[in-house]
Amino acid sequence: MKKILLLGSGELGKEFVIAAKRLGQYVIAVDRYEGAPAMQVADEFEVIDMLDGDALDKIVAKHQPNLIVPEIEAIRTERFYDYEAQGIQVVPSAKAANFTMNRKAIRDLAAQDLKVLTAKYRYATSEAELKAAVAEVGLPCVCKPLMSSSGKGQSVIKSESDITASWNFAVAGSRGDIVEVIVEEFIDFKYEITLLTVTQQQGETLFCAPIGHVQERGDYQQSWQPCPMKPELLEKAKVMAAKVTEALGGAGIFGVEFFIGDNDVWFSELSPRPHDTGMVTLAQTQNLNQFDLHARAILGLPIAHIEQLRSGASSVLLARDEGDVPEFLGINEALKNERTSVYVFGKPTKRPYRRMGVVLVYDEIDTDIQRVVAKAKSIAETIKVL
Repeated sequence: MKKILLLGSGELGKEFVIAAKRLGQYVIAVDRYEGAPAMQVADEFEVIDMLDGDALDKIVAKHQPNLIVPEIEAIRTERFYDYEAQGIQVVPSAKAANFTMNRKAIRDLAAQDLKVLTAKYRYATSEAELKAAVAEVGLPCVCKPLMSSSGKGQSVIKSESDITASWNFAVAGSRGDIVEVIVEEFIDFKYEITLLTVTQQQGETLFCAPIGHVQERGDYQQSWQPCPMKPELLEKAKVMAAKVTEALGGAGIFGVEFFIGDNDVWFSELSPRPHDTGMVTLAQTQNLNQFDLHARAILGLPIAHIEQLRSGASSVLLARDEGDVPEFLGINEALKNERTSVYVFGKPTKRPYRRMGVVLVYDEIDTDIQRVVAKAKSIAETIKVL
Protein backbone atom coordinates (compact mmCIF):
# COMPACT_ATOMS: atom_id res chain seq x y z
CA MET A 1 0.00 0.00 0.00
CA LYS A 2 1.20 3.51 -0.85
CA LYS A 3 0.10 6.84 0.59
CA ILE A 4 -1.24 9.24 -2.05
CA LEU A 5 -1.67 12.99 -1.50
CA LEU A 6 -4.36 14.15 -3.94
CA LEU A 7 -4.17 17.89 -4.61
CA GLY A 8 -7.63 18.91 -5.78
CA SER A 9 -10.74 16.97 -4.85
CA GLY A 10 -13.36 17.55 -7.54
CA GLU A 11 -15.32 14.97 -9.50
CA LEU A 12 -12.26 13.75 -11.39
CA GLY A 13 -10.41 13.34 -8.13
CA LYS A 14 -13.35 11.42 -6.66
CA GLU A 15 -13.27 8.83 -9.43
CA PHE A 16 -9.50 8.57 -9.14
CA VAL A 17 -9.77 7.91 -5.39
CA ILE A 18 -12.28 5.12 -6.09
CA ALA A 19 -9.88 3.57 -8.61
CA ALA A 20 -6.93 3.87 -6.19
CA LYS A 21 -8.91 2.40 -3.28
CA ARG A 22 -9.81 -0.61 -5.42
CA LEU A 23 -6.06 -1.20 -5.68
CA GLY A 24 -5.62 -0.96 -1.91
CA GLN A 25 -4.07 2.50 -1.69
CA TYR A 26 -4.37 5.13 1.09
CA VAL A 27 -5.50 8.57 -0.08
CA ILE A 28 -5.49 12.01 1.56
CA ALA A 29 -7.70 14.40 -0.41
CA VAL A 30 -6.84 18.12 -0.35
CA ASP A 31 -8.89 21.10 -1.49
CA ARG A 32 -9.72 24.67 -0.52
CA TYR A 33 -13.14 23.76 0.93
CA GLU A 34 -14.48 20.98 3.12
CA GLY A 35 -16.83 18.37 1.71
CA ALA A 36 -15.34 18.32 -1.80
CA PRO A 37 -16.31 15.22 -3.83
CA ALA A 38 -13.04 13.30 -3.44
CA MET A 39 -12.98 13.93 0.30
CA GLN A 40 -16.18 11.91 0.59
CA VAL A 41 -14.39 8.70 -0.46
CA ALA A 42 -10.81 9.33 0.70
CA ASP A 43 -9.19 8.04 3.91
CA GLU A 44 -8.35 11.53 5.17
CA PHE A 45 -8.74 15.11 3.98
CA GLU A 46 -7.08 18.49 4.43
CA VAL A 47 -8.39 21.99 3.67
CA ILE A 48 -5.74 24.47 2.51
CA ASP A 49 -5.06 27.09 -0.14
CA MET A 50 -2.79 25.11 -2.48
CA LEU A 51 -1.37 28.35 -3.88
CA ASP A 52 0.15 28.93 -0.45
CA GLY A 53 3.52 27.24 -0.80
CA ASP A 54 4.20 27.17 2.93
CA ALA A 55 0.84 25.52 3.64
CA LEU A 56 1.57 22.99 0.91
CA ASP A 57 4.99 22.23 2.42
CA LYS A 58 3.40 21.65 5.83
CA ILE A 59 0.85 19.18 4.45
CA VAL A 60 3.55 17.24 2.60
CA ALA A 61 5.75 17.16 5.72
CA LYS A 62 2.80 16.09 7.87
CA HIS A 63 1.68 13.15 5.72
CA GLN A 64 4.97 12.11 4.08
CA PRO A 65 3.21 10.68 1.00
CA ASN A 66 4.73 8.25 -1.46
CA LEU A 67 2.95 9.98 -4.34
CA ILE A 68 1.60 13.48 -5.00
CA VAL A 69 -1.22 13.52 -7.56
CA PRO A 70 -2.38 16.95 -8.81
CA GLU A 71 -5.99 17.23 -9.98
CA ILE A 72 -6.29 20.99 -10.61
CA GLU A 73 -4.20 23.90 -11.90
CA ALA A 74 -4.29 26.22 -8.88
CA ILE A 75 -1.29 24.72 -7.06
CA ARG A 76 2.16 26.12 -6.26
CA THR A 77 3.62 23.57 -8.67
CA GLU A 78 7.18 24.92 -8.54
CA ARG A 79 7.42 23.27 -5.11
CA PHE A 80 7.04 19.89 -6.81
CA TYR A 81 10.72 19.87 -7.80
CA ASP A 82 11.70 19.94 -4.11
CA TYR A 83 9.27 17.13 -3.28
CA GLU A 84 10.65 15.05 -6.13
CA ALA A 85 14.17 15.65 -4.84
CA GLN A 86 13.01 14.33 -1.46
CA GLY A 87 12.11 11.03 -3.10
CA ILE A 88 8.36 11.64 -3.46
CA GLN A 89 6.85 10.55 -6.78
CA VAL A 90 5.09 13.52 -8.38
CA VAL A 91 2.50 12.50 -10.98
CA PRO A 92 3.23 12.34 -13.82
CA SER A 93 6.47 14.21 -12.97
CA ALA A 94 7.40 17.54 -11.41
CA LYS A 95 8.23 18.89 -14.86
CA ALA A 96 4.96 17.69 -16.39
CA ALA A 97 2.84 19.08 -13.55
CA ASN A 98 4.67 22.42 -13.52
CA PHE A 99 4.67 22.91 -17.29
CA THR A 100 1.08 21.90 -17.95
CA MET A 101 -0.46 23.93 -15.14
CA ASN A 102 0.55 26.98 -17.19
CA ARG A 103 -0.40 27.35 -20.86
CA LYS A 104 2.74 29.41 -21.54
CA ALA A 105 5.19 26.68 -20.59
CA ILE A 106 3.42 23.86 -22.41
CA ARG A 107 2.73 25.90 -25.54
CA ASP A 108 6.33 27.06 -25.84
CA LEU A 109 7.55 23.50 -25.28
CA ALA A 110 5.28 22.15 -28.01
CA ALA A 111 5.68 24.92 -30.59
CA GLN A 112 9.24 26.11 -30.07
CA ASP A 113 11.15 23.14 -28.65
CA LEU A 114 9.33 20.20 -30.22
CA LYS A 115 8.16 21.98 -33.43
CA VAL A 116 4.63 20.57 -33.05
CA LEU A 117 2.00 22.33 -35.16
CA THR A 118 -0.03 24.82 -33.10
CA ALA A 119 -2.10 27.91 -33.75
CA LYS A 120 -0.18 31.19 -34.04
CA TYR A 121 -0.12 32.77 -30.58
CA ARG A 122 1.01 35.70 -28.43
CA TYR A 123 0.93 36.57 -24.71
CA ALA A 124 -0.40 39.62 -22.88
CA THR A 125 -0.19 40.84 -19.28
CA SER A 126 -2.44 43.88 -19.68
CA GLU A 127 -5.34 45.08 -21.79
CA ALA A 128 -2.94 47.23 -23.81
CA GLU A 129 -0.70 44.25 -24.51
CA LEU A 130 -3.78 42.22 -25.42
CA LYS A 131 -4.73 44.84 -28.03
CA ALA A 132 -1.23 44.64 -29.53
CA ALA A 133 -1.31 40.83 -29.50
CA VAL A 134 -4.67 40.81 -31.29
CA ALA A 135 -3.23 43.08 -33.97
CA GLU A 136 -0.40 40.58 -34.55
CA VAL A 137 -2.48 37.41 -34.45
CA GLY A 138 -5.40 38.83 -36.40
CA LEU A 139 -9.18 38.72 -36.05
CA PRO A 140 -11.03 36.66 -35.10
CA CYS A 141 -8.88 35.14 -32.34
CA VAL A 142 -9.27 33.30 -29.04
CA CYS A 143 -8.27 34.72 -25.65
CA LYS A 144 -7.57 32.37 -22.70
CA PRO A 145 -6.09 32.80 -19.21
CA LEU A 146 -2.67 31.18 -18.87
CA MET A 147 -3.93 29.27 -15.85
CA SER A 148 -7.50 27.99 -15.82
CA SER A 149 -9.46 24.76 -15.99
CA SER A 150 -12.31 23.43 -18.13
CA GLY A 151 -12.22 26.43 -20.46
CA LYS A 152 -12.87 29.03 -17.74
CA GLY A 153 -12.24 32.60 -18.91
CA GLN A 154 -12.01 31.68 -22.60
CA SER A 155 -13.65 33.88 -25.25
CA VAL A 156 -13.56 34.71 -28.94
CA ILE A 157 -12.51 38.22 -29.96
CA LYS A 158 -14.34 39.10 -33.19
CA SER A 159 -13.63 42.83 -33.27
CA GLU A 160 -11.57 45.42 -31.38
CA SER A 161 -14.67 46.33 -29.38
CA ASP A 162 -14.51 42.86 -27.74
CA ILE A 163 -11.01 43.29 -26.31
CA THR A 164 -11.91 44.94 -23.00
CA ALA A 165 -14.64 42.40 -22.23
CA SER A 166 -12.37 39.49 -23.18
CA TRP A 167 -9.57 40.77 -20.96
CA ASN A 168 -11.88 41.16 -17.97
CA PHE A 169 -13.46 37.75 -18.60
CA ALA A 170 -10.05 36.05 -18.83
CA VAL A 171 -8.78 37.65 -15.61
CA ALA A 172 -12.00 36.73 -13.79
CA GLY A 173 -11.73 33.11 -15.02
CA SER A 174 -8.06 32.69 -14.19
CA ARG A 175 -7.01 30.15 -11.58
CA GLY A 176 -4.13 31.07 -9.35
CA ASP A 177 -2.32 34.39 -9.17
CA ILE A 178 -1.02 34.74 -12.73
CA VAL A 179 -2.58 37.69 -14.57
CA GLU A 180 -1.61 36.83 -18.13
CA VAL A 181 -3.44 35.56 -21.20
CA ILE A 182 -2.60 33.70 -24.38
CA VAL A 183 -4.09 34.94 -27.67
CA GLU A 184 -4.45 32.38 -30.45
CA GLU A 185 -5.37 32.68 -34.08
CA PHE A 186 -8.80 31.29 -34.88
CA ILE A 187 -8.24 28.02 -36.70
CA ASP A 188 -10.80 26.82 -39.22
CA PHE A 189 -11.03 23.34 -37.71
CA LYS A 190 -13.82 20.83 -38.21
CA TYR A 191 -13.93 19.41 -34.69
CA GLU A 192 -11.89 18.93 -31.49
CA ILE A 193 -10.73 15.74 -29.84
CA THR A 194 -9.17 14.64 -26.59
CA LEU A 195 -6.63 11.86 -27.05
CA LEU A 196 -6.14 10.14 -23.69
CA THR A 197 -2.49 9.13 -23.69
CA VAL A 198 -1.07 6.73 -21.09
CA THR A 199 2.65 6.71 -20.32
CA GLN A 200 3.97 3.83 -18.22
CA GLN A 201 6.91 3.28 -15.90
CA GLN A 202 7.59 0.04 -17.72
CA GLY A 203 5.97 -0.45 -21.11
CA GLU A 204 4.95 1.41 -24.20
CA THR A 205 2.80 4.53 -24.45
CA LEU A 206 -0.85 3.62 -25.03
CA PHE A 207 -3.74 5.56 -26.53
CA CYS A 208 -7.49 5.44 -25.96
CA ALA A 209 -9.89 5.87 -28.85
CA PRO A 210 -10.33 9.60 -29.63
CA ILE A 211 -12.99 11.49 -27.70
CA GLY A 212 -15.04 14.20 -29.40
CA HIS A 213 -16.66 17.00 -27.41
CA VAL A 214 -18.82 20.11 -27.53
CA GLN A 215 -18.03 23.22 -25.49
CA GLU A 216 -20.15 26.14 -24.35
CA ARG A 217 -18.79 29.10 -22.38
CA GLY A 218 -15.42 27.35 -22.67
CA ASP A 219 -16.64 24.31 -20.74
CA TYR A 220 -17.42 20.84 -22.07
CA GLN A 221 -21.10 19.91 -22.32
CA GLN A 222 -21.11 16.58 -24.17
CA SER A 223 -18.35 14.13 -25.05
CA TRP A 224 -18.38 10.91 -27.03
CA GLN A 225 -16.13 7.99 -27.81
CA PRO A 226 -15.04 6.92 -30.32
CA CYS A 227 -14.95 10.11 -32.36
CA PRO A 228 -14.94 9.15 -36.06
CA MET A 229 -11.88 10.53 -37.87
CA LYS A 230 -9.52 9.71 -40.70
CA PRO A 231 -6.94 7.09 -39.65
CA GLU A 232 -4.07 9.18 -41.00
CA LEU A 233 -5.13 12.19 -38.90
CA LEU A 234 -5.44 10.03 -35.78
CA GLU A 235 -1.93 8.74 -36.42
CA LYS A 236 -0.65 12.33 -36.65
CA ALA A 237 -2.29 13.10 -33.31
CA LYS A 238 -0.72 10.03 -31.70
CA VAL A 239 2.76 10.97 -32.92
CA MET A 240 2.35 14.50 -31.55
CA ALA A 241 0.94 13.30 -28.23
CA ALA A 242 3.76 10.80 -27.78
CA LYS A 243 6.36 13.48 -28.54
CA VAL A 244 4.98 15.97 -26.00
CA THR A 245 4.36 13.45 -23.21
CA GLU A 246 7.83 11.95 -23.67
CA ALA A 247 9.37 15.41 -23.28
CA LEU A 248 7.43 15.96 -20.05
CA GLY A 249 8.34 12.58 -18.59
CA GLY A 250 6.78 10.46 -15.88
CA ALA A 251 3.92 7.98 -15.82
CA GLY A 252 0.18 8.57 -15.87
CA ILE A 253 -2.66 9.58 -18.13
CA PHE A 254 -2.56 12.79 -20.15
CA GLY A 255 -5.56 14.44 -21.76
CA VAL A 256 -4.08 15.80 -24.99
CA GLU A 257 -6.38 18.11 -26.96
CA PHE A 258 -6.22 18.67 -30.72
CA PHE A 259 -8.01 20.70 -33.37
CA ILE A 260 -8.78 18.56 -36.42
CA GLY A 261 -9.09 19.99 -39.94
CA ASP A 262 -9.64 18.36 -43.32
CA ASN A 263 -5.99 17.37 -43.58
CA ASP A 264 -4.26 18.96 -40.58
CA VAL A 265 -3.95 18.36 -36.84
CA TRP A 266 -3.07 21.19 -34.44
CA PHE A 267 -1.90 20.63 -30.87
CA SER A 268 -4.10 22.69 -28.51
CA GLU A 269 -3.61 21.86 -24.82
CA LEU A 270 -2.56 19.11 -22.45
CA SER A 271 -3.66 18.09 -18.95
CA PRO A 272 -1.38 15.75 -16.94
CA ARG A 273 -4.29 13.87 -15.37
CA PRO A 274 -7.70 12.41 -16.19
CA HIS A 275 -9.69 14.76 -18.41
CA ASP A 276 -13.22 16.04 -17.93
CA THR A 277 -14.23 14.91 -21.43
CA GLY A 278 -12.88 11.47 -20.46
CA MET A 279 -15.81 11.04 -18.05
CA VAL A 280 -17.35 9.22 -21.04
CA THR A 281 -15.06 6.25 -20.30
CA LEU A 282 -17.21 5.62 -17.21
CA ALA A 283 -19.94 4.56 -19.67
CA GLN A 284 -18.16 1.22 -20.07
CA THR A 285 -16.71 2.24 -23.42
CA GLN A 286 -13.31 0.68 -22.63
CA ASN A 287 -12.00 -2.31 -20.73
CA LEU A 288 -10.40 0.20 -18.30
CA ASN A 289 -11.77 3.70 -17.70
CA GLN A 290 -9.40 6.67 -17.58
CA PHE A 291 -9.22 6.63 -13.78
CA ASP A 292 -8.26 2.95 -13.63
CA LEU A 293 -5.63 3.62 -16.29
CA HIS A 294 -4.21 6.55 -14.33
CA ALA A 295 -4.08 4.56 -11.09
CA ARG A 296 -2.32 1.62 -12.72
CA ALA A 297 0.17 3.79 -14.57
CA ILE A 298 1.27 5.86 -11.56
CA LEU A 299 1.57 2.78 -9.35
CA GLY A 300 3.74 1.01 -11.91
CA LEU A 301 1.18 -1.72 -12.54
CA PRO A 302 1.05 -3.23 -16.04
CA ILE A 303 -1.58 -2.24 -18.59
CA ALA A 304 -1.71 -5.06 -21.11
CA HIS A 305 -3.90 -3.23 -23.60
CA ILE A 306 -6.72 -0.72 -24.00
CA GLU A 307 -9.73 -2.11 -25.82
CA GLN A 308 -12.69 -0.14 -27.14
CA LEU A 309 -15.77 -2.17 -26.19
CA ARG A 310 -18.73 0.11 -26.91
CA SER A 311 -19.69 3.53 -28.13
CA GLY A 312 -20.63 6.00 -25.42
CA ALA A 313 -21.54 9.59 -24.63
CA SER A 314 -21.65 11.88 -21.61
CA SER A 315 -23.78 14.98 -21.03
CA VAL A 316 -23.27 17.23 -18.02
CA LEU A 317 -25.83 18.28 -15.43
CA LEU A 318 -25.51 21.99 -14.72
CA ALA A 319 -26.71 24.15 -11.87
CA ARG A 320 -28.64 27.27 -12.88
CA ASP A 321 -28.36 29.35 -9.70
CA GLU A 322 -26.58 29.59 -6.38
CA GLY A 323 -27.45 27.59 -3.29
CA ASP A 324 -26.51 24.96 -0.73
CA VAL A 325 -27.42 21.27 -0.44
CA PRO A 326 -28.48 20.81 -4.08
CA GLU A 327 -31.19 18.28 -4.90
CA PHE A 328 -31.82 16.50 -8.19
CA LEU A 329 -35.24 16.10 -9.77
CA GLY A 330 -35.77 13.52 -12.54
CA ILE A 331 -33.13 10.89 -11.83
CA ASN A 332 -35.78 8.22 -11.29
CA GLU A 333 -37.26 8.77 -14.75
CA ALA A 334 -33.84 9.10 -16.35
CA LEU A 335 -32.76 5.69 -15.11
CA LYS A 336 -35.72 4.04 -16.80
CA ASN A 337 -33.75 4.44 -20.04
CA GLU A 338 -31.71 1.42 -21.06
CA ARG A 339 -27.91 1.55 -21.04
CA THR A 340 -27.99 4.75 -18.99
CA SER A 341 -26.26 5.84 -15.78
CA VAL A 342 -26.41 9.06 -13.77
CA TYR A 343 -23.43 10.14 -11.67
CA VAL A 344 -23.99 12.80 -9.01
CA PHE A 345 -20.71 14.46 -8.00
CA GLY A 346 -21.73 15.39 -4.46
CA LYS A 347 -20.66 19.05 -4.53
CA PRO A 348 -22.06 20.75 -1.42
CA THR A 349 -22.91 24.04 -3.13
CA LYS A 350 -24.05 25.16 -6.56
CA ARG A 351 -23.61 28.21 -8.74
CA PRO A 352 -24.66 29.05 -12.31
CA TYR A 353 -23.25 26.57 -14.87
CA ARG A 354 -21.35 24.55 -12.27
CA ARG A 355 -21.07 20.86 -13.23
CA MET A 356 -23.03 18.89 -10.65
CA GLY A 357 -23.27 15.50 -12.33
CA VAL A 358 -23.25 13.67 -15.63
CA VAL A 359 -25.47 11.36 -17.67
CA LEU A 360 -23.67 8.42 -19.29
CA VAL A 361 -25.07 6.36 -22.15
CA TYR A 362 -23.52 3.47 -24.06
CA ASP A 363 -24.48 1.41 -27.10
CA GLU A 364 -23.00 -1.11 -29.52
CA ILE A 365 -19.64 -0.18 -30.99
CA ASP A 366 -21.02 0.30 -34.51
CA THR A 367 -23.94 2.53 -33.44
CA ASP A 368 -24.13 5.99 -35.02
CA ILE A 369 -22.30 7.99 -32.37
CA GLN A 370 -24.45 11.08 -32.82
CA ARG A 371 -27.52 9.04 -31.88
CA VAL A 372 -25.79 8.12 -28.63
CA VAL A 373 -24.87 11.77 -28.00
CA ALA A 374 -28.42 12.92 -28.69
CA LYS A 375 -29.80 10.35 -26.25
CA ALA A 376 -27.43 11.40 -23.47
CA LYS A 377 -28.20 15.09 -24.04
CA SER A 378 -31.95 14.47 -24.12
CA ILE A 379 -31.89 12.54 -20.84
CA ALA A 380 -29.67 15.14 -19.15
CA GLU A 381 -32.16 17.86 -20.07
CA THR A 382 -34.88 16.07 -18.08
CA ILE A 383 -32.86 16.25 -14.82
CA LYS A 384 -33.05 19.48 -12.84
CA VAL A 385 -30.67 20.64 -10.12
CA LEU A 386 -32.83 22.33 -7.45
